[in-house]
Amino acid sequence: MPANPLFLIIVLLTISILPVNGHTDTLVIPDISNQPSNTPEGVPRPTRSMTMDQVKEQFGNPLEVHGPVGNPPITRWVYERFVVHFEQEYVIHSVVRKSP
Repeated sequence: MPANPLFLIIVLLTISILPVNGHTDTLVIPDISNQPSNTPEGVPRPTRSMTMDQVKEQFGNPLEVHGPVGNPPITRWVYERFVVHFEQEYVIHSVVRKSP
């Protein structure tokens, strides 16, 4: 049975308007898993899974406290040379602050 010419035209038109190469953006995140967390710029700072009490005991009181915000609650403590992010009461990461 021969193919319906109208069907073939519709299929060809549909294929011709599809993009040949889709454009996608790629986010490249540097692999820092092999770098100790306290080496950037030589600034000692809290490590993952420390509790808020352990951070206060080792680094003192923060200059500013932001949060908790969201679900799960995320709290941010600002120190002079670094910022600590907590999920509930545990450190999820800490980052060195940019110099002014």
